[in-house]
Amino acid sequence: MRGALVSAVLLFVVAAASVWYLRRELGGSLPILDGHRRLAGLQQAVTIARDDLGIPTISAASRVDAAHALGFLHAQERFFQMDVQRRQPAGELAALFGERALAADRTTRVHRFRHVARQALARTTPHYRALLEAYAAGVNAGLGDLDRAPFEYSVLGRRPTAWRSEDSILTILAMFSTLQGRQATFERTFGSLHDVLPATLFAFLTARGSEWDAPVVGSGAARPPIPGADVFDLRNRIREVRGGRLSSSHDRRSTGSGRSAAAAKRRPALGVPWLPQELSDEEAAGLGSNNWVVDGRHTATGVALVANDMHLALSVPNIWYRAVMRVPDVIAASEPLQLAGVTLPGLPSIVVGSNGYVAWGFTNTGGDWSDLILIEPDTRLPDHYVTAGGARRFEEHDEIIEVAGGSPETLRVRWTMWGPVIGVDLHGRSLAQRWVAHDASILASDITAPELARSATDALGRFAGLGMPAQNVVLGDRDGHIGWTIAGPIPRRQGHDGMRPTSWADGTRGWDGYLPAHEYPRVLDPPSGRIWTANAPVVDGDMLATIGEGGYADGIRARMIRDRLMRIERATVSDMLAVQLDDGALFHERWRTLVLAVLSEPVLRADPRRAELKRLVESTWDGRASPGSVAYYLVRSVRQTLVRDVFAAITAPVSQADPDFDYSRALRSEGPMWQLLGERPRHLLDPRFASWDDQIVAAIDAVIADLTADDHQLGENAWGSFNRAQVRHPLAAALPLAGRWLNMPSDALSGDIYTPRAQSPRAGPSERIIVSPGREGEGIAHMPSGQSGHPLSPHYRDQHRAWVEGTPLPFLPGAVRHTLRLVPAGDDGR
Repeated sequence: MRGALVSAVLLFVVAAASVWYLRRELGGSLPILDGHRRLAGLQQAVTIARDDLGIPTISAASRVDAAHALGFLHAQERFFQMDVQRRQPAGELAALFGERALAADRTTRVHRFRHVARQALARTTPHYRALLEAYAAGVNAGLGDLDRAPFEYSVLGRRPTAWRSEDSILTILAMFSTLQGRQATFERTFGSLHDVLPATLFAFLTARGSEWDAPVVGSGAARPPIPGADVFDLRNRIREVRGGRLSSSHDRRSTGSGRSAAAAKRRPALGVPWLPQELSDEEAAGLGSNNWVVDGRHTATGVALVANDMHLALSVPNIWYRAVMRVPDVIAASEPLQLAGVTLPGLPSIVVGSNGYVAWGFTNTGGDWSDLILIEPDTRLPDHYVTAGGARRFEEHDEIIEVAGGSPETLRVRWTMWGPVIGVDLHGRSLAQRWVAHDASILASDITAPELARSATDALGRFAGLGMPAQNVVLGDRDGHIGWTIAGPIPRRQGHDGMRPTSWADGTRGWDGYLPAHEYPRVLDPPSGRIWTANAPVVDGDMLATIGEGGYADGIRARMIRDRLMRIERATVSDMLAVQLDDGALFHERWRTLVLAVLSEPVLRADPRRAELKRLVESTWDGRASPGSVAYYLVRSVRQTLVRDVFAAITAPVSQADPDFDYSRALRSEGPMWQLLGERPRHLLDPRFASWDDQIVAAIDAVIADLTADDHQLGENAWGSFNRAQVRHPLAAALPLAGRWLNMPSDALSGDIYTPRAQSPRAGPSERIIVSPGREGEGIAHMPSGQSGHPLSPHYRDQHRAWVEGTPLPFLPGAVRHTLRLVPAGDDGR
């Protein structure tokens, strides 16, 4: 007993000492909340007031000083996040994470984005460079004022390195990678389809649009007819489907509906949530956003009302950092300019929000900002390629990739006059990539320019051509006017549409610079008084052709948002929040009808498990993607399985020619799928089945087998059992005892990528804002986790529950709880 008592006491002492040590180590990297700090390079004193949620209001005597202070705050709260974000596009992750990040670095380093960022910085205007330099000085001051480096560096055994001005441009390039990084794969997928299939079948499988299209201007695209049996007869071409993606729908591992499939489809994880590779194909395809604006004629206040929720990979900490900056107004000097919204740590600007005159929000466009070029090698000179100006030598660069805990690796990359060589097509021909992200002159543009907009018309011109990933920007002003345009650069193509790889060797195809601002597509004060975007086409005709095609989402979210907005006569903030939280299952209702129709009495008698599925689909359907709905999960799984198997069979010749091919990357399934189900052409039916009903039943059986594996009951599969939050810290898996403490709760989530409340386990609304310019105090803001990246901070997770439940939080900070003064070096702080 005495020995046991002594052991227990020793264990307690060791545990207490460990807790004390960890708190001491972690506590040293908590941000400074009160008092004053001297900062070299600061022009005048800056006041930082924080509220109960840790949201700062920065009051500065100049915009440059505000950038300095924002950098200080970002570093104190989020430096590790910033570090990862700059390293990802630079291909420098292995220097932090070691050998496991080498594959990602090799893929990214071919773009030489560090070099591009340095070139861009050299071309910035004096004003913008002053902001970037002040921001970098603030970051390094904030990092240096911590007693200890952020805890992640202790876990990794590394030391943080200083922030450079060019790193802010790399932060923008990280967003290019996230929002446009799949465009090369999209175009290569179209190229493989084009090169293998007959032209009319290629057109059928790649045509944009479905019944759900809801553009603001024009109408949805007309679907092409289904090719006849004389063009492509699947039943004569394929008598059996073998292996891989073409495996039988009776093989539960291929259904894409359940536990095993969710893991199998996930891309290799590096433990770094900011990398697109962390998401499954479906999650990555679902990255997008919603935004809309209602004009003053249709709001309760007479002022335009903007709503925005940007759908991105979710992690701890959240990608955004809320802030308010009050600075002198260089246009109207009588009162300060208040910039409020969300910032991206790494940048000195408000990303979305309001300046008191105009409010704005972003969604990813789905336009075409990258082209693949088929390289024609010079037959006489192996290190040359053909151009309109004659043979040209490949540029070769040796990129040194540093590896933590290992030896550096040298990667030789090839560049052409158009961009880097990034791979080959199914014929083995080299492909170069022309991408807006490679253009230093574009990246040099001042992304803070929209902060000074005074009206909707003024703002439309300021957003055009910015050095950022092209976005749908919707905006509204305090006089009630509203507008839409593309924020970012638009290439001017000549001789091609950019849909698939082509040769530019003879000079008839290529880019002829970029569109000037006055030629940008735009919508201003439409008759309906509403503008909405959700990653589907917003316009049609010449405007859509100018934007191009780089992978649009199906129009279901846009349709649901449009229909709800049109039913609201005098919109309020609460009305807009209800639209953001809409988890209606409109997209899957017709699929439910299809499932119930095919489960006839003879089909049910053949397998009693089908009767149980039918009972659940009939009795548990509530018309929503709600966590408790078994019916929603079952219907969704049947659709996913059937779509995968139908197109695997039709595109089997492409998969046989190109082992990397996957039709799902074409983002086209719903339109052609529903045409096939409507007309049921026998010549495009998988030859394993006697009828389309038989294939639908086979998909149902595959879902049943998948979801009842390991003695699970079919009724246990509620939507929330799959759609459960995985909002995690990147290092949680490396810390088994602390991992759950670092992560957010694993909540069952409402919504789906097919609803306005677009939610999946690891991706979804990274923020929600609803705001009218000049009436920011009435607005709402949400984001997952909290302001701080420090697990001991009270603001590590204090906004998360409101985000999960949709409980309103104020757009502007509340009462002041902490005040910090930053003063120039040499000032006594008084």
